[in-house]
Formats: sequence, structure tokens, C-alpha cells
Amino acid sequence: MNWLSYTSLAWTERILSPPEDMREEAQVYIDAVKMNFDGGARTMLHLGCGAGGHDFHFRDHFEITGVDLCEEMLVMARGLNPEVRYFQGDMRSVRLDRKFDAVVVPDSIMYMTTIEDVKKVLGTAALHLVPGGVFLAVVHPKEAFRNNNFVYSGSDGETEVTVFENNHVVSDSTYKAVMVYLIRRGEDLQILHDVHTLGLFSQSEWLGAFDGSGLFMEKEIALDDLYDDFLAGEGDYRLKAYVCTFSGKKEG
Repeated sequence: MNWLSYTSLAWTERILSPPEDMREEAQVYIDAVKMNFDGGARTMLHLGCGAGGHDFHFRDHFEITGVDLCEEMLVMARGLNPEVRYFQGDMRSVRLDRKFDAVVVPDSIMYMTTIEDVKKVLGTAALHLVPGGVFLAVVHPKEAFRNNNFVYSGSDGETEVTVFENNHVVSDSTYKAVMVYLIRRGEDLQILHDVHTLGLFSQSEWLGAFDGSGLFMEKEIALDDLYDDFLAGEGDYRLKAYVCTFSGKKEG
């Protein structure tokens, strides 16, 4: 795993996506968990927590535990949210020997490039949920996916960062996100690029992955406007949040 975005360039996350700007999105997930947990959810496991931007808002409502594959992102998260417990681990295999009222994956399950890996994440969620617990994941079903271009930019007063991202389908089940970073400090300009491969599955494949997991779909939330401000030119980027409850045991 050599993603510059999540390792040597993890520091740019705070410039490109300040946690304050994530409040409205985070509130959608907070409300979904609270509405679907009977009795008041108190604990949350955040898989693929990244630099902790969502946790900056989650922490006001839940006791948070975060897991991410990249230690560089966890350094950022710990600095932002010192009260949150963070662990380095793979969402497909991490085991914390603890149960939570909610398990959420709002920003990273698309990095699973096979349905088998998706099912492993669902297995992780089930193993960490109390009966009646809530699972939430944000996905982009293949039927609604479009090749798109995005532009992100920000500055901390000393460093200006601009990222151009191109998404394009490369196979029946994957697409690539190619990112070009322009990092300017005064007269010094650094140009770097990063390539990510992500999974692309149909609605029926996503829903089929839940079979036997003990996770039962309660609702789908359309998230069609999250990236509108970053789209370059014509296009749309339609996401869905799947909200499920856990029966208390996996089948089979």
C-alpha cells in the first residue's frame, strides 16, 4: 500500500478538508445511528477513520473508537481528537474484543475491490456490534457511477494545496482515482501524483453481500450532493448510505 494521499501527504487532509466543513455530512450519519438504535446509542466504532474529521463531530455524541490502516492518518486523528481511542488495523480483519452500539464506515469501504472483501468488512462489523446495533456504510452503486473530475484546494496561510482528481472505470468491478497534487510554498512548487484502485459493485451485489451477515437493511439515504462543490464541469457523483441493524448473530 503506497498511497501518498494517506501516508506522506496525510498532512494535506487538514488543509483540503477542514473538520469544521464536515459538520453537515457528519450530522446525517449521527442522526441515522440515533434514529435506528433502540435505547440511545453511546459507543461507536469508526472503521477507516482517516484523519479524524468525522470523529471531530461524532465525539460530541458518542464514545468513539477509530481504526485505520495508515499510521500517518492516525497521527493526524489523534492530534485532532485526543479523547478518542485509535488503533492501526485493517477493517477486514481487525478484532478489538469489544462490542459497540454502532459501527460506521462513511468514507472508505469503496477501497474493497472484491465482494469477498466487502463481506469481510461486514463480518468485522457484526463481530463488534451489540444485538440491535447499527451499521452504516457509504457506497456508490455501479448503476449511478460516472467518470468524473474533481478539484480540491485549500491553504493554511503558508502552504497552498490543489488536487485534481480523475475517476475512470477500468474493469467491470473497479475504477481508478488518479490524483495530481500541486503544493506551493512561496515560489516553490511541488507536483506529485497518486493512483488509487477502488471497488465498483451494483446495487444487487452490495445488497447480496449482506445475506447471512446478520445485518438487515433498515433504510437507504441518498447522498447526491456531497461532492457538488468539487466537481469540475458537468457531472454528478451519487452516493448512498446503507443503514442496517444487527440481529445478534451471523447466519450459517
